[in-house]
Amino acid sequence: MHINDILDHHNPSFSFEFFPPKTEAAAEDLFATIARLQELEPAFVSVTYGAGGSTRERTHDLIVRIQKETSLTAVSHLTSVCHTLAELEAIVDRYMASGIENILALRGDPPRNVADYDRANDAFQYAEQLVRFLKERSTRNGGRGFGIGVAGFPEGHPDTPNRLKELDFLKRKVDAGADYICTQMFFDNRDFYDFRERCELAGINVPILAGIMPVSTKAGMERMAELSLGSRLPAKLLRAVGRAEDNAATARVGIHWATEQCRDLLDNQVRGIHFYTLNKSDATRQVFENLGVSSSRALQGDGIRS
Repeated sequence: MHINDILDHHNPSFSFEFFPPKTEAAAEDLFATIARLQELEPAFVSVTYGAGGSTRERTHDLIVRIQKETSLTAVSHLTSVCHTLAELEAIVDRYMASGIENILALRGDPPRNVADYDRANDAFQYAEQLVRFLKERSTRNGGRGFGIGVAGFPEGHPDTPNRLKELDFLKRKVDAGADYICTQMFFDNRDFYDFRERCELAGINVPILAGIMPVSTKAGMERMAELSLGSRLPAKLLRAVGRAEDNAATARVGIHWATEQCRDLLDNQVRGIHFYTLNKSDATRQVFENLGVSSSRALQGDGIRS
């Protein structure tokens, strides 16, 4: 199903993100996790894509398997980094032949094992160019073409300190053909509300999905900070995690924090919530239970609208 139809049907929407497994055994475990989350009736699930195509085949295989063996709609991530035009054409044509209708288009980060990577060798240097290519390639024979998502950064894009230019760049992606925006994770809803309002002022009117990731371990939280993912960790969250005696207690703190974020987002007419699952189902399922609903359809029945 095309993403526009999905978001019209699920309002608000709930979606989950996974990363491709590295081994066959991990692939089976992940598919079992995805199958369990199917019970929550998410609007869609997405699968990430490694820099330079390091996980390209596993991403494609997992996307196709989800599409064929579950009732879920799969959205594939696609980055332009480390790809020639011919490679991107082959990837896109393969997705279309497999019945994949939706792609999250990202510029992507250079591989960490390649020093001083020169993006000039890539077919596209910016996500805006990839969005335009995807739209044109998928509609060349007529039809609706891909449903396309792009990334948003409530706390600011790490490569664009000028927040006015940041919104200009985002609007260019939308004007190039993006159908929705999915934000990076954030832990303070005020950052999201400010971002949403600034998008409105900039004339960006596509649905904006809020990226949420429950903290699960102290080490994981520290790793997020080290990787410079742009996530600001509020003092109240740091204090709560600091009181936790072990990983189990930290996970409970993370689930509570994410639950309160989601509750507040729903109360403020968020268009959708996108969970970064880290390939696990327990935390996401617990957040759903804490919200008092068993599925996104149940939420629709509660009259929550944006």
